[in-house]
Order: sequence, then structure tokens, then C-alpha cells
Amino acid sequence: MNTKTWTEIKDSVYGKKGTERRDELEREVESFKIGLLLKKARKEKNLTQEQLANIVNKKRTYISRVENNGSNLTLKTLFDIVEKGLGGKINISIEL
Repeated sequence: MNTKTWTEIKDSVYGKKGTERRDELEREVESFKIGLLLKKARKEKNLTQEQLANIVNKKRTYISRVENNGSNLTLKTLFDIVEKGLGGKINISIEL
């Protein structure tokens, strides 16, 4: 049996790290993970999307889009959702 790792599959389908298509995939994955983390935190706080949206002056549909995709999210809005809406803190790191 010829088993491939997830990295090998990504390399063959999207190209090696550093290529435009692969970098785009990695950014989309990170955006998706942010959405999942926000959804999990909201549920842990026993808030509905509507309640969170009201706290941060957004529409429920916007919160839904963020939780399901995480893309097109400004840092200001991310901070508002996490700090103002969920009472949490954000830690950001940059890798070079």
C-alpha cells in the first residue's frame, strides 16, 4: 500500500510551501481555524450568534460567516469579538 502523509498530499496538489497556491491554502486553513475557535468560545460562554452580534454591533449573519469561514475579518473586529463580546484576550505571533 502506498500511503501518503497529509503534507505530501498538499505538496502534490497545492505545491510546496512558499508557492502562491499553497500559501493561499494555508491562509484559508488558518482563517477556518479562527472561525472554529470563535464558535467554540461563543458556545462556552452560552451565547447565541444573535447575542454576540448585538454586543459587538454586528449582524447575526456576519457572526455566522466569521464562524464558518473566518476570512475577511479585520483585526479590529476580531479584537471586538474576542475582548468585548467574549471577554477574552488575543495573542498574535508572527513567524518569519
